[in-house]
Amino acid sequence: MRRSSNQIAACAVAATVLAATAAPSPAWSNSASKLFAAGSDVAAPRSGTLLIHAAPGSSRILARARTRTVFGSPTRLAVLRESGDWLAVISAKLGNRVRGYVFRPDVDLVHDPFSLEVDRSARLLTVWRMGVKVGRFRIAAGAQSTPTPLGRFSITDKLVDFWPSVYGCCVIALSGRQPLATPGWSTGDRLAIHAGTGIGASVSTGCLRASPRDMRFLMRTIPLGTQVVIHE
Repeated sequence: MRRSSNQIAACAVAATVLAATAAPSPAWSNSASKLFAAGSDVAAPRSGTLLIHAAPGSSRILARARTRTVFGSPTRLAVLRESGDWLAVISAKLGNRVRGYVFRPDVDLVHDPFSLEVDRSARLLTVWRMGVKVGRFRIAAGAQSTPTPLGRFSITDKLVDFWPSVYGCCVIALSGRQPLATPGWSTGDRLAIHAGTGIGASVSTGCLRASPRDMRFLMRTIPLGTQVVIHE
């Protein structure tokens, strides 16, 4: 995403062959199943600057998060697990597969019953709420040369009329980033789900596309901080 002029990145993704083709491990699949069944906690910084550490109790700081994102939304960090007084979180300030830790007393926690499952090969998005499928629809995904990356991400922003000539009615920004820059594109590297064409096909430069109707459903239903699992 572009920070300076309210334009979201074209969301091009040039994932490595390993990231694009590797099957999830049984432990990872089990973790995703638990997420779909129960939802997860979401952390909100209480005030000032929230330090994101490399490990529980570590003095190494990976990033700093403020109470608002670069797009002005309230900062919400998806919580993956607890380790004593520390929480492992997903943050857009970290790499796609990098997790940081925040000190539990520095955040407020709320439970998010929702999670999103994206089947990249079938180009289907499923909305889970505590083990119940409350929505399922076809989407567009990245083309073979620019595949949508696999992994676990979170929703950081929900934007309306944000560069509508490119992204349509609405955009759901994700924590993920494109691993490699796309030639000719220099305005950012954030991934997103947004309104667009090509539904049911692998045609995008990395982002996921949904119909305007389905996007509006997601916008009004899914909270910030919701986890998004993308698999084959």
